[in-house]
Amino acid sequence: MKNLAQLMKQAQAMQEKMAELETALEALEINGNSGGGLVSVTLNGKGALKGVKIDKSLAEPQEIEVLEDLIVAAFEDARQKVQAYAEAEMQKLTGGLSLPGGFKLPF
Repeated sequence: MKNLAQLMKQAQAMQEKMAELETALEALEINGNSGGGLVSVTLNGKGALKGVKIDKSLAEPQEIEVLEDLIVAAFEDARQKVQAYAEAEMQKLTGGLSLPGGFKLPF
């Protein structure tokens, strides 16, 4: 019974840390770039798009298709960085505990 109480305390502590991580992820801002920095997007740690920066040289009507592709590429770059950061933080939180496939925390 003593072990169960200890386990419950650990689970509660982990839950509190996960809530803190989720709050931190919402405040986090990660940039992704494409086209050698001509397009930059900013995502929060939850993957929400927070901003887009476009070099003025791409604001030509004949460059719209290129610009659209660069925005998609910059978003993907930022999304991958957000995912890697979240996974690394979760790994720290769980102490290397392997979670079942498809089980992702905190989201």
